[in-house]
Amino acid sequence: MNTHIFPEESLRRFTENVFRKIGCPEKDAVTAADVLLSSDLRGIDSHGVARLSGYVRLWEKQRINPVPNIQIVHETATTATVDGDSGLGLVAAPFAMQVAMEKAEKYGSGWASVRNSNHYGIAGYHAMKAAAKDMIGISMTNASPLVAPTHTTERLLGTNPMCYAIPAGKYPPVVVDMATAAAANGKLEIAQRSGSKIPYGWAQTKEGKATNDPHALKQGGSLLTLGSDYEHGSHKGFGLSAVVDIFSAVLSGANYGPWVPPFVAFLDPLPNLPGKGIGHFLGAMRVDGFRPVEEFKQHMDNWVERFKSAAPIDAEQSVIIPGEPEIIAEKERKTNGIPLIEAVYQDLNVLADKLGIERLAGEISA
Repeated sequence: MNTHIFPEESLRRFTENVFRKIGCPEKDAVTAADVLLSSDLRGIDSHGVARLSGYVRLWEKQRINPVPNIQIVHETATTATVDGDSGLGLVAAPFAMQVAMEKAEKYGSGWASVRNSNHYGIAGYHAMKAAAKDMIGISMTNASPLVAPTHTTERLLGTNPMCYAIPAGKYPPVVVDMATAAAANGKLEIAQRSGSKIPYGWAQTKEGKATNDPHALKQGGSLLTLGSDYEHGSHKGFGLSAVVDIFSAVLSGANYGPWVPPFVAFLDPLPNLPGKGIGHFLGAMRVDGFRPVEEFKQHMDNWVERFKSAAPIDAEQSVIIPGEPEIIAEKERKTNGIPLIEAVYQDLNVLADKLGIERLAGEISA
C-alpha cells in the first residue's frame, strides 16, 4: 500500500483551510489545526488529520458550531466550568487549559471542567501546555460509548483518555497519554483502512467473544477496557475510565456513560440527554508549589536516568519512558515529513474537492 509523505507546513496549511472553510475564525482554525498536527507529528496517526472528515461531517449535521461563544459559566479562585457552546473540542479544551494555567499562576493550581464540547484531539496536547510552563499538566475527556465495562457486552463508556505531563530538566517532559480502553477506536479505523487485523484483547463481538476483526464495532461488538479481561485487570481499566467519565462530565454538566454524543455523524445523539455535549477535565499544578523548580527537575532527570538504566530483558530494548516514542517520532517527522496511508490521503482529497480548497500533493513511498 502506498504511503504519501507531506511536509508539516503543507499539511498544516491544508488543515487550517478546512477549518476556515467550515466557518471557523482565523485564530480557531490555527488552534484546531495545531492540535491535529501535534498528533500526527507525535506518531499518533489515529487522532490527527485522519479525523478531519469526521469533524466536517459533524459540522454538516449542525452538531459543531464553528463560531462558538466559549465562556466560563461557574468559577472559584482555583476552579472553573467552561461551556464550549457546541464548538470544536480542539478549541474549547485549549481555552479551558489556559484558564487552569492562569489560575495556577496565581494560586498554585487551577482546574477547569468543560461541558457542551466535542472531540478534543489527543489528551497530551493540552497537558503539555502546562508542562512547558513548569507545571504538571492533567488532561482527560470522555468520549462516544464504544467500550463495555467488565462482565458486560453493553457499550457504556468511551475510550476516555487521560494524560499527565511532567516537566524535566535536560530531558523532555514525561508524558503519560493513554486511553483507558485497551485501544483507541482510531486504531481500529487505521486497521480498517490498511486492511489489517487487530490484536486479540482490543475488542469483543456482540456476544462477548474475543475477536481480531477491526470491523467488530460495526457488527455490534465493543471495545474492551484496559486489561482486556478480568484475569488481566480489566476491572482496573473500568475504574480508570469511570473516573475520567465522572471528572469530565458528571462534574461539568456534560453527558456521561451511554449518553455521550457519538463522534460519527451518521448516528444521532440519544433523546433525553442528561447533560450538554462531551466533557473534558483539565488541570495545572505549579511545581514550585511543592519544591523549587530546578531541584525538582534535577530529580526528574535522575528518575529518567535510573529507569533508563534498568536491567533489560532483551539487550536491544531498554525501558521506554512515557512520551519517549512520541519525541522520537516528532523529531523524525519534522525532518522527513508526515506519512499518510492511501485511504487517508484519498479521504482528504475528497474533502478538498467538496470544500473547494487545494488538494494535497506529496511524495509517494511504497
